[in-house]
Amino acid sequence: MAHVSGLVATGLVANPFEYCDVVTTTTHKSLRGPRSGMIFYRKGVRKVAKDGKEEMYDLEKKINEAVFPGLQGGPHNHQIAAVAVALNQACRPEFKVYQEQVIANARVMSKVLQEKGYKVVTGGTDNHLILVDLRPNGIDGARAEKVLEDVSIALNKNTCPGDKSALKPSGLRIGSPALTSRNMKEKDFEQVSEFIHQGLVITKEAMEGCGPLLKDFKAKIITDEKIKQKIAALKADVEKFAIQFPMPGLDGW
Repeated sequence: MAHVSGLVATGLVANPFEYCDVVTTTTHKSLRGPRSGMIFYRKGVRKVAKDGKEEMYDLEKKINEAVFPGLQGGPHNHQIAAVAVALNQACRPEFKVYQEQVIANARVMSKVLQEKGYKVVTGGTDNHLILVDLRPNGIDGARAEKVLEDVSIALNKNTCPGDKSALKPSGLRIGSPALTSRNMKEKDFEQVSEFIHQGLVITKEAMEGCGPLLKDFKAKIITDEKIKQKIAALKADVEKFAIQFPMPGLDGW
């Protein structure tokens, strides 16, 4: 449940613990903790035989020994402490408010991008992510990712259903937790969506008359003066907008 662990913790998506004996998760995605991971396992009575004898779960020893010494050693105590802080935050009422805002922001972004002519693979979202299929717009994920990175927008290329190669994915995966942590609301995500749209327009323009390889595209966007100017202007707009919002953990932002 790595991606949706924060949503699971607040009861906003389906709970895998109702169905699974073992659940794994990272802690640095929607749970908003450090880069780490956790393994949950069921304990107690697994079933009762016909003769009334109880069969116990035996997962604890197997999992613990598989982790150490089987795979790793040397605990990172600072990381363990940070996970504890994240889990403490996840128990607070304000964390659910945050997760509700995460979903609301993602839905707004999905709606606005669709209104601008982009295809969201699932037609909308019930969580923190959207996957945009750029094939109808004549763009691909790798080129879009590069231009958006150059204008200070971080997201990633992603395969879409029907893609023949993961090396040339058709889509962009976009998430809302990080910007929501900076206190952005629905209206702000409308502006974020507009910035993404402008970046994709530049991507489309840069692809015209460009060679077929990604390296051809990368060369063009750093040598074509018209494209360079558009990228620089959009980057300035993005950074001017972003600077308004606090960065958690940085005092005096």
